Amino acid sequence: MSDMPIFAIMYDFDRTLSPRDMQEYQFIPSLGMTAPEFWSEANTFGDKNDMDKILSYMYTMIKKSAELDIPLTRKRVVDCGKTIEFFPGVTEWFDRMNRFGIENGVIVEHYVLSSGLVEIIEGSEIGRHFKKIYASEFLYDENDVAVFPKSAVNYTSKTQFIYRINKGVLEVANDRDLNKSTPDNDRRVRFQNMLYIGDGLSDVPCMKMVKAYGGSSIAVYKDDSNRHLVEDLLAHGRVDFMFQADYSENTNFDITVKNLIKKAAIEDSLITEHNIQLADASDKQYSIFY
Repeated sequence: MSDMPIFAIMYDFDRTLSPRDMQEYQFIPSLGMTAPEFWSEANTFGDKNDMDKILSYMYTMIKKSAELDIPLTRKRVVDCGKTIEFFPGVTEWFDRMNRFGIENGVIVEHYVLSSGLVEIIEGSEIGRHFKKIYASEFLYDENDVAVFPKSAVNYTSKTQFIYRINKGVLEVANDRDLNKSTPDNDRRVRFQNMLYIGDGLSDVPCMKMVKAYGGSSIAVYKDDSNRHLVEDLLAHGRVDFMFQADYSENTNFDITVKNLIKKAAIEDSLITEHNIQLADASDKQYSIFY
């Protein structure tokens, strides 16, 4: 195992890496619906039944597909990822950050925490870059047809995955290791070496949590039309930085994330030196005592 510190970058997906909700690129058009029509129907159903909005949109995906006799197979959902568009620089971002990390003695890992769908993200151009995708997902029957939500991730349940990343307990079914007491020194990723990138109010619980534990959070915006939303997050101390969603090299966004990676390397070096000196001092005290 490498002794290099790990720096975890956690991303929301829709409107953070991609300009629109992932269902809007291929799935919703395949139903012959516009995005406003689909979301209105899903949200109305959810409101009527006092239902979680994530479960209501997943139910609506199954229901509308059945009505049109178009089976909602896993392959169909994964294929929806192929048409997703991304903000400038996103497709080159991950390899660039990985290289920069190694050059500075840091392992950079990428994670998604999203209310979107695991299958669509996996099928996208960038799906291969993530160590783990925490998002909603369907359960499929023996014919590979979606029958039930396997997981539904909303804006508050996202926070549990930060703990999983911190402890290195990445499998969702493993609650035993997640809940057992683990000393800070034995945790795989220090909270201080975490960065959360999101776009709005639904990301606030994760942003505030990471920030409160000593990590960093960044709010991104598409253009000037929604800049005021992230300015409000910055003004109220919910995030550390805000940038337009341009992941291209040498943007202020790019430079700031690189500086956070370098900070992780410096802090790890200082912690290592402190521990060496502490151990040495303890040994000397022990020998003097006896």
